[in-house]
Amino acid sequence: MDVLAATTFTLTPSVYVPFAIGFFGLGVGYFVWGGQLFFGYPAPGSDEGVRHMERSIGLWGIWMPGFMQFIAGITTLIGLTWFNVFGTGSAATHTAAYAAALAFTAYGVHWFSMGMRRYIQGDVMPDGWMAIPFFVISCLGIYIFAWWKDWPVEIVFVLLALIYLSETLVRFGIPIPLGARMVALWQLLNGVWLMYMTWAVTIDLSTTQHLPI
Repeated sequence: MDVLAATTFTLTPSVYVPFAIGFFGLGVGYFVWGGQLFFGYPAPGSDEGVRHMERSIGLWGIWMPGFMQFIAGITTLIGLTWFNVFGTGSAATHTAAYAAALAFTAYGVHWFSMGMRRYIQGDVMPDGWMAIPFFVISCLGIYIFAWWKDWPVEIVFVLLALIYLSETLVRFGIPIPLGARMVALWQLLNGVWLMYMTWAVTIDLSTTQHLPI
């Protein structure tokens, strides 16, 4: 009688958590979306120009903050759950990696939706309801990374919370300073910080230098 024995693979813990991919993708999205809204540049001169610009900005939203965050989130989840290369004992991170994987995946999929909505020039008003749960998950990120005293990532989530809180207020017609440009301001500030986070993670993994991450 043949007995099929289970084969168990044990992989070496890895330091190469793909956070920089997600940070850079989201940062690019915030520069494109926030920069155009805050500065009003480029300013299309016709209805046809608006249509083309909206479609172009929508594509950037789908591929950079959407696809790159989704890749970072799914890869981290697989590494944590299937192969345990980013889990306990890994030199790369601590259990907060699960919260990061959740956030990257959720934000990535939501950017797919927002980018497509902008590409087809759909109604923006449902974004007010969308922003409420994403404000909640941003607050969860603040709590988790404050718990681990990881202040650089905590700053990312603080700015995310401000983005989604402002988005909710604007979409429901509640007056706030600068109006929709306040959303763009938080996006730009987070875009700048995410560029720093991209540098910090990449330098930490690629050289002997270390920046706070």
